[in-house]
Amino acid sequence: MNIVAVGCHPDDLEIGCAGTLAKLAEVGHRVTMVHVANGDKGHKVIPSEELRRIRAREAEAAGKLIGADVIGLDIPDLSVKADNDELVRMLSDVFRSCRPDYIITHPPEDYMKDHMEVSRAVFDASFAATVPYYRPSANLAACDEVPPIYYMDTLAGVGFLPTEYVDITAQIEIKLRMNACHESQIKWLYEHDGIDFIDFVRTVSKFRGLQSGAGFAEGFTACRAWPRLSAARLLP
Repeated sequence: MNIVAVGCHPDDLEIGCAGTLAKLAEVGHRVTMVHVANGDKGHKVIPSEELRRIRAREAEAAGKLIGADVIGLDIPDLSVKADNDELVRMLSDVFRSCRPDYIITHPPEDYMKDHMEVSRAVFDASFAATVPYYRPSANLAACDEVPPIYYMDTLAGVGFLPTEYVDITAQIEIKLRMNACHESQIKWLYEHDGIDFIDFVRTVSKFRGLQSGAGFAEGFTACRAWPRLSAARLLP
C-alpha cells in the first residue's frame, strides 16, 4: 500500500504516528511524510531562515530512519490557511503523485490553528485530487477514489478519544530516535512549553498502550465522512 502522512510542522508526524509509519515501512509499504509548514519560527535564538534549513534537514534525517519519502511544502509557520487554494493544489498534487491508499493527518480540533488548518486542507485536497478538471495536469492524473483519512493523536492526547490503536511496542525505540532527529526542538519545547520532548513522546505512547493492552501504542480515529470510510482494517 501507499500511505501518505501529512503533518503541519517537521516533528508533528514523528510525535503523533512515527511508530505506525515505521511499522508500515517494516513490512514493505511505501510511506510518504509531508510537512506543510517549514518550522521557521520554532526557536527563540536561531534566525528564521537558518532554522528553516535546519528543520528541513532534521525532517529528512527522521524520514531516512524508516526509508520514508519526505516532502516539505515550505509554508511559513503561522501562515497555513486551508482556504488558500494554493495549499489545496499542492496537497492534491502530492496525492495525485503518491496515490495513497489512505492518509494520516491531524484531527480537526488540536492545540493550534496551523494544525487545524492542515486537517481541513487535507480533507479538501483528498477530494479535489479525484476531480479531473480541478487544476488538470498532463503529468498527474486525477486519483480514482477518495482515500480514507485517519486522524492521529492531539498533542498530549488532550480531548482525543481513539477508536483504533496501533501496537508500537516493537517500534518505540525507532519512534524516539526519529523524534530525537529534531534536535532544534528539544530546547525550544522545554523553554516554550516546559516539556522534556523525548519523555513527553514516550509517556503519551505508554498511556495509549495502557489503554489498549499494549506496551506502547498510538491512537487514531477515522474520518467519518462518505466516501472515506472503509470496512477493512487498514492501520497495521
